[in-house]
Amino acid sequence: MIIASVKEHFRAYNREQDVLEFDTSSATVDMAAETIGVIPARIAKTLSFRGADENAVLIVAAGDAKIDNKKFKDLFGYKARMLGSEEVVVQTGHPIGGVCPFGLARELDVYLDVSMKRFESLFPACGSPNSAIELTCDELALYSHANDWVDVCKGWQEEEAST
Repeated sequence: MIIASVKEHFRAYNREQDVLEFDTSSATVDMAAETIGVIPARIAKTLSFRGADENAVLIVAAGDAKIDNKKFKDLFGYKARMLGSEEVVVQTGHPIGGVCPFGLARELDVYLDVSMKRFESLFPACGSPNSAIELTCDELALYSHANDWVDVCKGWQEEEAST
């Protein structure tokens, strides 16, 4: 079970019991929002990109944010190219729909997009297409071992949501 590596990750923080598992799919932002009962923007989606070396770069962003290719290239120095589904599993250990920055198959660079900072808490996946955990931005930064907060997304500023 892939979710097992995420639960093991959270065990180190005494948060394993906070991993939520659902009877319904939470594989997309909209499905997760419906399953959890929050607006889609509060789903923290993890996007996987080809890095400058053989390792992927993960960007965690609010559910309503989209990667801004110019901002991405300006920050990282290369074009944003998403990984294919098989590459995602190899790099992260998680399938599409369950990708998260926790319990990874290998050490990867993780960046958190500022689009999430408008919320008190968000819901990232936990390694399977029917799981999540509620975390504050500070907790997300801590538990993901994030490199830094970045501004590489667009499309979310127009709709300032409070919940």
